[in-house]
Amino acid sequence: MTAPILAARDAGFAYRGSPPVLHGVSLDITAGRSVGLVGESGAAKTTVLRLLLGLTRPTSGRILFDGDELRLRDRELMRRFRRGVQSVFQDPYSSLDPRQRVGGIVSEPLRSLGLSKSRGGDDPRVAAALEAVGLPADAADRYPHEFSGGQRQRVAIARATVCEPRVLLADEPVSALDVTTRVRIVDLLIELKETRGLTVAMVSHDLSVVAALCEWTAVLEHGRIVEQGDTASVLGSPSHPYSRRLIASVPRLPAPEET
Repeated sequence: MTAPILAARDAGFAYRGSPPVLHGVSLDITAGRSVGLVGESGAAKTTVLRLLLGLTRPTSGRILFDGDELRLRDRELMRRFRRGVQSVFQDPYSSLDPRQRVGGIVSEPLRSLGLSKSRGGDDPRVAAALEAVGLPADAADRYPHEFSGGQRQRVAIARATVCEPRVLLADEPVSALDVTTRVRIVDLLIELKETRGLTVAMVSHDLSVVAALCEWTAVLEHGRIVEQGDTASVLGSPSHPYSRRLIASVPRLPAPEET
């Protein structure tokens, strides 16, 4: 079996002075197999994502990157990690600096990783990243407020992919968008998976998005993974009672009455 790029091994987390919110989570993110994390609000899905991003340290267990434990003080390891793992968050309105032009926003990962000294949009990789997400050539010279919500999320995706990461960690990347725009962003992520070999690990309440994007699904209940496996199996014939309740709770349109 292919070694995972990113993995949680029996990871737990507790806020200081509080009971644990995450219990013994083990999860592999392997190249070419995108992963969906699903569960009700409060299931600790975002906590798992924060651990995988290195934004929070587990209070028990380990997070591994290419087989090495993620050590936040190991500058060389963390530089390789930041090059290989990038993120996109839920709200495109708050995740972009309104004072910067889009070219500067998209080029930020290149500068922080020491891959470019350009502070604007003149690095050809910025233009390529914007083109890849379907934004016009003049987007680099404009400010975030000049774009729609869907276009802003495309800017965020361009920023996350400009350094050609191996894994994109996404926290509810389409939930703040209207239905039509949501479909377009999902189609964009599918295209990036196919053309760039990008592996996506995402938190989502929307099981249809997970079904469209992810080959593997993990179900969390109260900070524990109660079921994981091929998405078609988990969503189509779940084995755990919680998974069955979660899937059964998805609203469905009533069948039309026969006339």
